[in-house]
Amino acid sequence: MSRLPDWPERLAALINAAEHRPFDAARWNCGRFAMAAVVASTGRRPSWQHCPTLAAMADTAGYPRVPVPFARAGDVVLAADPDRLGVVLDAGRAAFVGRAGLLHAPITSCAVAWRIGW
Repeated sequence: MSRLPDWPERLAALINAAEHRPFDAARWNCGRFAMAAVVASTGRRPSWQHCPTLAAMADTAGYPRVPVPFARAGDVVLAADPDRLGVVLDAGRAAFVGRAGLLHAPITSCAVAWRIGW
C-alpha cells in the first residue's frame, strides 16, 4: 500500500490537532492515534485482531516490522514500559498520546517499528 501524495501535510495536520488533545481511554488513546496516522498517510483504515499484547495486535494489521533506527516519519512505533503505540515524527523523535496532549520521545525509546506504506 502506498502513501498518499500529500501525506506529509495530512500527518502534520493530525499532529497539530493532537498536540493538546488529552488522553481518553475510549476516544483518544495510543491505538486510535496510531490508526489516525495510518489513515492520514495512506487514506485507508487498517483492520486488526485483538491480541494479548499491543505488539501482537499491531502485527495483525499486516504492516512489516522494520528496525527502529530505520523507521521514518509516519511509521508506527511501540515504546515499552508502559507499552504504547506512537508515530514517528522525524528521524529522531516519536509522539505518543499523554494525559494532556502528545508526549515527544526519542525514537531510541522504542522497541518495535512498523513501516506504513511506501
